[in-house]
Amino acid sequence: MKLTVIIVGGGAAGFFGAITCAATYPHARVILLEAGREPLGKVKISGGGRCNVTHACFDPLQLIRHYPRGGKALRGAFTRFQPKDTVDWFTRHGVKLKTEADGRMFPVTDNSETIVNCLIKAAKTAGVELKTTAKVVDIQSTGSEEKPQFQVRLKSGEQLIGDRLLLATGSQAIGYQFAKQLGHKIISPVPSLFTFKIKDQRLQDLAGVSVTTAQVQLPLSKLEQTGPVLITHWGLSGPAVLKLSAWGARFLQESGYQTPLKVNWLPQINSEVLRQHLLSTKSQFPKKGIVGYCPVELPKRLWQKLVESSEIQPQQKWAELSKKQLHRLILELTQGEYKILGKGIFKEEFVTCGGINLKQVNFKTMESRCCRGLYFAGEILDIDGVTGGFNFQNAWTTGWLAGHGMG
Repeated sequence: MKLTVIIVGGGAAGFFGAITCAATYPHARVILLEAGREPLGKVKISGGGRCNVTHACFDPLQLIRHYPRGGKALRGAFTRFQPKDTVDWFTRHGVKLKTEADGRMFPVTDNSETIVNCLIKAAKTAGVELKTTAKVVDIQSTGSEEKPQFQVRLKSGEQLIGDRLLLATGSQAIGYQFAKQLGHKIISPVPSLFTFKIKDQRLQDLAGVSVTTAQVQLPLSKLEQTGPVLITHWGLSGPAVLKLSAWGARFLQESGYQTPLKVNWLPQINSEVLRQHLLSTKSQFPKKGIVGYCPVELPKRLWQKLVESSEIQPQQKWAELSKKQLHRLILELTQGEYKILGKGIFKEEFVTCGGINLKQVNFKTMESRCCRGLYFAGEILDIDGVTGGFNFQNAWTTGWLAGHGMG
């Protein structure tokens, strides 16, 4: 009997699952359904059109630390298919990847089309039947425990019958709806990886200014991240902010995206050392203006704003710095309090926290524990990574495992 495998969702996870399944089980008929006109839309726009394929982190134990949710479940999965395997897979399919200084990996062409074309070609070669503008409107489980079967109805009215079904619908509500109908618990999806909207005098007119190492903290949740921070027209962005938004996704959603934020612009120096450093600047350069002479590693324009907000007069000299002003300046530099007023966007790389409850999935095969013959891969699961190629790695790994599991 020829096995029919139906895959819903033509994104990274769906494609990888389809290719793996068709290549591993040549006897199977693999049908890949994409609702849009073109598949792999998110792959195309990711990484600013360059596609951040994965991250150069080849130790599963280190790798799982980059997943605010799902790391534990992925630990075993990464021992079977991890970034090294992703690199090998693309190399075998004619795409070379390069590693940037921060560990992110891109195709050497710096063009996401390279990845899109590679996946489409690999699917064709493996014999995957790709159907675009094939929006699924209904799924019914019509088989038994011993012999699973699924009836899939398309918007066009076409009906498909499959022995295996893979849901790889990303963070689309319809995917959660199908999973729910088939007996799954959905952990309510909320946004992850976003910037912070902050209206504050201290950040005004500083759009484009960045600090290489700053620490951002959500004091009400004890969460903090250190790394590059970028000041934008609407507030704060950069890797440290995006990571904090991912780890704090639930907390931020529960607080209505309105909560205090503490910023330490100089996390590499403790307050006492900083105090001594500023006092010695005061004695060494008494005649220099405070606003014009910045003795710490900070962009000049940011320093000026922080000095002004410490109630130091524009013409004031270092010699005239009072104890009270010094104390205020240290607080501004190391414990500045800002107010998050909402979430901004992060390019088009929206990621969702939440999805299929991982306890209901067997991570050896990605098969559902509630419904025989049903599989999951990618972002539909309650798994999300921080920025840097980790979300794509989840798609490749879970897609690969499902592809093998469905035979």
